[in-house]
Amino acid sequence: MSLPNAKGAVAAGHPETVRAAAAILEEGGNAFDAILAGMFAACAAEPVLASLGGGGFLLARPATGVPGSGAAVLYDFFAQTPKQRDRSKTPDFYPILADFGTAQQEFHIGMGSIATPGIVKGAFEVHADLCSLPMQRIVEPAVVLSREGFLINKLQAYIFDIVGKIYLSSPESLNIFESSKAPGQLIGEGERMVMPAYADTLEALAGEGADLFYRGDIGQAIVEACRTGGGYLTAADLEGYEVIRRSPLSLDYNGTRIWTNPPPSTGGILIAFALELLKDRGLGKEAFGSAGHLLALASAMRETNKARVDSRLHEARDSAAETLLNAEFLEAYRRNIAGHPLAQRGTTHLSVIDGDGNAASLTLSNGEGAGYVVPGTAVMLNNMLGEEDINPHGFHQWPEDVRMSSMMAPSLIMTADGETVALGSGGSNRIRTAILQVILNHLEFGLSVEESVSAPRIHYEGGLLSVEPGFDEADIGGLSLGFPDIERWDDKNLFFGGVHSVLYDPRRQDFHGAGDLRRGGVAEIL
Repeated sequence: MSLPNAKGAVAAGHPETVRAAAAILEEGGNAFDAILAGMFAACAAEPVLASLGGGGFLLARPATGVPGSGAAVLYDFFAQTPKQRDRSKTPDFYPILADFGTAQQEFHIGMGSIATPGIVKGAFEVHADLCSLPMQRIVEPAVVLSREGFLINKLQAYIFDIVGKIYLSSPESLNIFESSKAPGQLIGEGERMVMPAYADTLEALAGEGADLFYRGDIGQAIVEACRTGGGYLTAADLEGYEVIRRSPLSLDYNGTRIWTNPPPSTGGILIAFALELLKDRGLGKEAFGSAGHLLALASAMRETNKARVDSRLHEARDSAAETLLNAEFLEAYRRNIAGHPLAQRGTTHLSVIDGDGNAASLTLSNGEGAGYVVPGTAVMLNNMLGEEDINPHGFHQWPEDVRMSSMMAPSLIMTADGETVALGSGGSNRIRTAILQVILNHLEFGLSVEESVSAPRIHYEGGLLSVEPGFDEADIGGLSLGFPDIERWDDKNLFFGGVHSVLYDPRRQDFHGAGDLRRGGVAEIL
């Protein structure tokens, strides 16, 4: 989708999320006003993927009026581990199995899975720094949406099926998500969902500020529930939570500047590592989907996984970029790619660029949800302490009072001629490979944003190469020597991420946008 001389572009994972952000742009708000409005709406319209009880990252690049200038900043408001681990009590912590159909993944929920949430604090600090409209106006689209309700679409119903046990795990949750047609079951496709308590919560937050969540009635309810219900969080955790402003990880990819999420999160640095492996490979000389393209891509994914382990990335944190992007370290893995013969969580994302060139890329997650809803708010808290992906030390072994790592990698791209792209993805461990492929599709193969997002994907992990339909079977078969374990999917699937991307071309004053249909994505140019 493209339109010249527009006010901006929005891409996200649900029509109501896009509608909320677009309404704010139409009113004259900037990209940062719009992306917060979309985020608040996503917490209603995409309840399994987003919640005020979770965490996220915003990569922002304010416009200066001079193409190619302007400093990018990364707002880290992801989850924080509790300040203390009380070993004298048994936490409320238990497993559930999420069924993706062709794959299963175990998650852990309960009060003992809740880490300190950051979205509310993050929203208010971004608002103070970058926004132009009052918070009361920014939350209004989400307030109206929550009171009037919206229809559950096919994708949302499918996601509920995957993690349904979580949303049936408490009376408060069932009260919000129960089907009106089938009592005791989750709401289904075509049913209207209303969340008046969430609307009330947004209005109260807009009037009272973030302290309501961290020090006021909401915070006190969270602390008391954790104290009596087997959770770790205390008042000190909520009151001490801070948003961290970071310098984004920046790299040059053959003349194009790419910014992404820096350490301690791992998604951005692993994308950067894979791009460094491939940037001198001449990938664009291959045909898209050819054996040469797929072999190089799968090999880069394999070598990135090896480097993640070899570098002890989960322990390195502050020194991760220095280690992984070291020229000698890179060269060893780059040789492994060149040496192969050709014969052989719940997360959502929003991207916004406005007519002034302000660019915003926001990824947020509630994990799968802990099953606990703060009474009277319709806000389910996260289960970040129960996600194996981001607990490398093992459950209940997390270091105290540290910002948790994440695969989330909101990213911005600026080409030599000033073209700006905002993109990011949901999808747990598939986030980094989904974003990597969309970047390469656009920069190496010259695909449009729309084509780059919709093109078929692969993902390599744990010795298994997963492949979406759309590639030539002979080219896939040619990978079997180096990748003997190949899983062919029958349909494109949210397993492979959901990249939502927008593009602004200042030369033509032209906007493009693409929402990833794998995750119900929608784009709007206005």
